[in-house]
Amino acid sequence: MTTSTYTPEAFPPTWLPAGTELKTWDQIEPWYRKLLAMPIESVADLERWMAAADELNAAVGEEGSRRYVAMTCQTDDPAREEAYLAFVRDIEPNLKPLLNEARNRYLDSPFRAQLPAGRHEVFDRAEENRRALFREANIPRETRLAELGQQYQKAIGAMTVQYDGQERTLAQMSPYLEQTDRAVRQETWELCAARRLKDKDALDDLFDQMLALRGEVAREAGFDSYVDYAYRDRDRFDYGPADAARFQDAVERVVVPLARKIQEGQRDSLKLDRLRPWDTAVDSLGRPPLKPFEDVSRLAEGTEQIFREIDPELGAQFGFMRAKGLLDLANRKGKAPGGYQTTFEVERVPFIFMNAVGLDGDVRTLLHEGGHAFHTLAARGEPLAAYRGAPLEFCEVASMTMELFGAKHLHPFYGPAEADRSNRKLLEGIVLILPWIATVDAFQHWLYGHPGHTRDERKAAWRGLIERFGGIVDWTGYEDARDHSWHRQLHIFLYPFYYIEYGIAQLGALQLWHRSLTDPAGAVAAYKRALAIGGARKLPDLFAAADARFGFDEATISPLMSAIGDELGRLAP
Repeated sequence: MTTSTYTPEAFPPTWLPAGTELKTWDQIEPWYRKLLAMPIESVADLERWMAAADELNAAVGEEGSRRYVAMTCQTDDPAREEAYLAFVRDIEPNLKPLLNEARNRYLDSPFRAQLPAGRHEVFDRAEENRRALFREANIPRETRLAELGQQYQKAIGAMTVQYDGQERTLAQMSPYLEQTDRAVRQETWELCAARRLKDKDALDDLFDQMLALRGEVAREAGFDSYVDYAYRDRDRFDYGPADAARFQDAVERVVVPLARKIQEGQRDSLKLDRLRPWDTAVDSLGRPPLKPFEDVSRLAEGTEQIFREIDPELGAQFGFMRAKGLLDLANRKGKAPGGYQTTFEVERVPFIFMNAVGLDGDVRTLLHEGGHAFHTLAARGEPLAAYRGAPLEFCEVASMTMELFGAKHLHPFYGPAEADRSNRKLLEGIVLILPWIATVDAFQHWLYGHPGHTRDERKAAWRGLIERFGGIVDWTGYEDARDHSWHRQLHIFLYPFYYIEYGIAQLGALQLWHRSLTDPAGAVAAYKRALAIGGARKLPDLFAAADARFGFDEATISPLMSAIGDELGRLAP
């Protein structure tokens, strides 16, 4: 195995003086005023102006990103919370009108037509969309939504229970759901469910405020429905609500039967008459939980080895991240939930955040976020900042594909039998997650399609979707936990309508995985080729660059489910 290293190219500032501080609005505003006053009297001036704008936006954006990272790493630190909220309250609202002025200056420049033909087509489309949506009156609403989102993260991060003589986060309770002792699973599941329900009214209150504010934002921007506004706000130029409905229908027809078959196998192997909520994570053959690592240093080391075996260059990039402290992996009290990868735009380097507790799923999470990081590094040389990112639907192809590629190289954590078991868990998990994605997406369409709904109507709509897309889990006696289980999906609170992206991307990732079964080198080459494009092409073209089909229908999904079924048949139980 190669141990090559990665040294990223430096991108020193050319317009902002080195060491410029941009921590307060008083420091930031003069630079935007200077930018807006720059003369643009030729196409060369316009290109220099665009580079300066990118540089300034990157520097200010990184300040916000670093404050967000610090806050999510320790939500119970008042100083970090205040620093983040100061950015949200004091900088972002003042910045948005100036960003809109800068956008208008670009779009209205007579020299824009002289820029290289076709180069800015995707960028122009997005900028024109941003201008059409911008309303200064919405800035206070957007600020309040960001504050409410931080309250949600703080509430979830503060959820702990007392178990076995210790205070534990809910993430730290997850390993108990894999215990072979069913009484332990039930006890710990009930404990966590009760803790979540303790905050159900507060979380419903938060969401009701968000729902109302989002409706106001949409109406202010000239939309009758937040659904239509959200699709525009998410730059969904290449698909619409009808495509989402097609995806939901295809999942119901093709994926749900396979998902229920998997759960029936789980129930029968465990010799149960009913599959209960605490029975879904345990090994079906009663084996102890997979234990890939004891501490996060081993997680990082083993994952780097996997990346190096997939592709030496990718492994070297991850080694660089480890060496530079660009990972925060361990769960702890006060840490925000979930996992993410963000980018520090000045150096153009990625940062990975997650909540590892020693589970098999933690390996997949780090593989996933590593895929996002590789996307950032692949496109970091792109001169146009907007093209250093890609549509979310393709960003998730980068991450989900890496989970699938990595499943063939798990020996740093497991022996052959355990590796097969983990691989099976991944593939079964994909089958099981697609109906959940359809559930969350359909629920969000219902929520914003019925803006005046009551909480009882909301619960009824959620129950109906669980029946449509759910498995065979019996919730008898725990109906309240089922009816509020959507509270756990942070996207519904923080990122409205951001969830079908995972389904679209999973279909792209599965196509790359299917190719890798017979042509691993070709699949990795297609993956890297597509990532290097960043966001410089339209979404269907990015899929095509990875030799994948961009589709939502049964014709796309059905062969992939067949391939998973075949692979499950080859893997040991």
